[in-house]
Amino acid sequence: MRVFEITGNDSGQRLDKFITKAMPLFPKSMMYKAIRTKKIKVNRKRAEIGQMLNEGDTVQVFVKEEFFETAGSQFYKNLKSSFGVVYEDANILVVDKPVGLLCHSDQNEEKDTLIEQIKGYLWRKNEYDETKENSFAPALCNRIDRNTAGLVIAAKNAASLRAMNDIIKERLVQKYYLCLLRNMPAKKEGTIEGYIVKDSANNKVKVYAEKPNIKDAKKAVTKYRVIQKTQDGVLCEVELLTGRTHQIRAQMAFIGCPLVGEGKYSIQQGDRIAGMKSQALWAYKLVFGKDIPQPLEYLGSKTIKIDVGEIPFAVKKAHN
Repeated sequence: MRVFEITGNDSGQRLDKFITKAMPLFPKSMMYKAIRTKKIKVNRKRAEIGQMLNEGDTVQVFVKEEFFETAGSQFYKNLKSSFGVVYEDANILVVDKPVGLLCHSDQNEEKDTLIEQIKGYLWRKNEYDETKENSFAPALCNRIDRNTAGLVIAAKNAASLRAMNDIIKERLVQKYYLCLLRNMPAKKEGTIEGYIVKDSANNKVKVYAEKPNIKDAKKAVTKYRVIQKTQDGVLCEVELLTGRTHQIRAQMAFIGCPLVGEGKYSIQQGDRIAGMKSQALWAYKLVFGKDIPQPLEYLGSKTIKIDVGEIPFAVKKAHN
């Protein structure tokens, strides 16, 4: 038997959602049966599957101990951080993810990921202890590809996670990237509008100028501005107005200006020979709007960015 005390990080969610997070080893079918047969109660009373939990509630679970996950603090002790901290406060953490690091575990169940490194970082600072949390763990609010470097936002508590997810959904934060293009665009400043269709089998997308008669086609809009031509390529600042898979890489290749180092949407054998193992793309700046909801209202009109001198070599050389 186990008693969970509902904290601020747990409140505001359904009972079944809470149990799924708090007891990941407990099969859902058994969970639903346990609620129906009163082996799971709220405040020692019969509970409903969709019952909303409030701070101060208690959840009693009468099941075998094998269904309760054991703590993994030893894992965090040995996990080193490969990211840089760009901004941090009591609610959020903004990190500079390096090339080659996954944001979350994939089908290969890789353990050394950005989110696990962030948990370890906060664990060492005594800001996160999984043994004291029932259902919440620090979580990423956005993600970038393994071979893209740059800014990723993580929430330290549930209220901030909900708020940041709403901020991103409502487009109250602008995301800017720096990239090196192989060719100069026809216009030095412009907006690329089109449609993207995922090809999950090959982990690619296909770009269309006009909306195709395909159910899963999604509109993709990218703004770009040429900064300067360099010996390494054409340095551009890009703003994402939509957030589609591989959007910048695919759309730039579609207009004949693939990214330096790009190997998925163009063939650039010379870049591989020269040692470029990933696309020249960095998420380098976040600009928040004025009306940011609580508890993150203090981020209103704030800009968070990586200094030019801290981003990868090709862009640094372009600015020297």
